[in-house]
Amino acid sequence: MNDTPPDSMIPYDEIVQEALRAVVGRVLGQVEAGGGVLPGSHHFYITFKTGAPGVSIPADLRARFPDEMTIVLQNKFWDLGVGERGFTVSLSFNQMPAKLDIPFSAITAFVDPAVDFGLQFQAMADDDDEDDLSAAAGNDESERDVASRITPSEDGSNVVSVDFGKKK
Repeated sequence: MNDTPPDSMIPYDEIVQEALRAVVGRVLGQVEAGGGVLPGSHHFYITFKTGAPGVSIPADLRARFPDEMTIVLQNKFWDLGVGERGFTVSLSFNQMPAKLDIPFSAITAFVDPAVDFGLQFQAMADDDDEDDLSAAAGNDESERDVASRITPSEDGSNVVSVDFGKKK
């Protein structure tokens, strides 16, 4: 007897990942509509693949973070723009302003620690180690250990991780 499920003709994993990334877009869109001001104590850690198609970041940041980086949207960000496929934001890194253009498809994690909410996404196809989250990019907002906030929680907190396991 064969226990292997039949190949699905419906790409459920892609559909779910796209829907969850839309949550990030909707949240950022609400912040943009509110004049770029985060409500209450909300703040976001957004981890993304720096080499993903469509990502545009300064060369020095790409050199420091050749695979993945995490940014913090809290007090010191500006020019937030949200589109259908991604977002742009300006941040300061070592007192130097930088504009980042990040497609939603490049995002691997989104966390709002103020309400213990997080989403983790399947790694991009070129990712060999799904557990290797980079440290915070060091934008001038925070020096916290962001990777520890993105690790899935087993205490019942609101972390959503979906992994359908891609066939090789």
